Amino acid sequence: MSSIRTNAPYRADIVGSFLRPAELKEARQKFVEGKIDASALKAVEDRLITDLIAKQKAHGLKVITDGEFRRSYWHLDFMWGLNGIEEIELDHGYQFHGEETTRGSIALSGRISGENHPFVEHFKFVKQFEEEGVTARQTIPAPAQLFAELFRGDNTKNTLKYYPDIDVLIEDIAKVYRQVIVDLYAAGCRNIQFDDCTWGMVVDKNYWKAHGGDKETLDDLAKKYLKVNNLALEGRPKDVAFTTHICRGNYHSTYAAEGAYDPVAPYVFAQENVDAFYLEYDDARSGGFEPLKYIPNGKQVVLGLITTKRPELESPAEIVARISDAELYIPHNDLCLSPQCGFASCEIGNKLTEEEQWAKIDLVQEIAAEVWGK
Repeated sequence: MSSIRTNAPYRADIVGSFLRPAELKEARQKFVEGKIDASALKAVEDRLITDLIAKQKAHGLKVITDGEFRRSYWHLDFMWGLNGIEEIELDHGYQFHGEETTRGSIALSGRISGENHPFVEHFKFVKQFEEEGVTARQTIPAPAQLFAELFRGDNTKNTLKYYPDIDVLIEDIAKVYRQVIVDLYAAGCRNIQFDDCTWGMVVDKNYWKAHGGDKETLDDLAKKYLKVNNLALEGRPKDVAFTTHICRGNYHSTYAAEGAYDPVAPYVFAQENVDAFYLEYDDARSGGFEPLKYIPNGKQVVLGLITTKRPELESPAEIVARISDAELYIPHNDLCLSPQCGFASCEIGNKLTEEEQWAKIDLVQEIAAEVWGK
């Protein structure tokens, strides 16, 4: 690949979400309380997303997103937008390190399909701000993430009521995503990112403790996740950059899982049919770079070496040294740099200010320019 990037991944890249301004949080709360209608909320969202995109460009980013400003969660809002899925509240949230999340989840109300997804209209709004050298990105949870949510705790019983045959469910999830991809493509989208916590969860020893007597193995789950992700990409348009971001949880500066990539690398790195991997590598929870050897020649790796969980700025020299370490396994020209995750995977956001958020973006730009040139 040329050293000049015309689509993702970019040398200085992002994962997608940004801190929500207080005005946005207030408007969304007023909408929930019935104090403003959907059109009034949209007007606030549109204006603040427009401001956000201007800031992304001002800070030199070559990719723009809506910051996920129209979502409560990085994943559930997409799932709620599918036909055959209802929004529910569980009696518990996800258990993160020292903190429990809010309690949203999903439940099937029938067989699923992907027509008329609201994210397509959301993308069109961002698309209008594209210009020469600036690409609009649509982030969506990976198909495997939808599969996993349908089997989250008590959801399993309801899921099996509609899909007693797991293979049929996997096929339907893939069809859902192919429909959304077709519609996004028709709207002009040429950069789609699958956000995927499933691989980060199954390498965590506590995940398997929670499964107790479940006989399912890592191999079983990994094969299901790989199958549904790749089926969703069958027939994919060749001029779209399909990427995936692998995460271990990002909620209010806490995390959900820890564990190196080694056990899942032979599945996801070696076999998932994406063009690039955005990989969390901001602390010891992610292990070393050796699993990168499984990534096929010519595929790109975006090293998430700058944390979004803390405001302190990393040492540029240390980050440059870590990039050099990764080059033992991936060629220099196939590497890029980004924060390890978004700044606000859910509305609550991480524990840093907007000013500190942009300082992190500037640091990514500074280091990328030093390593790969402008």
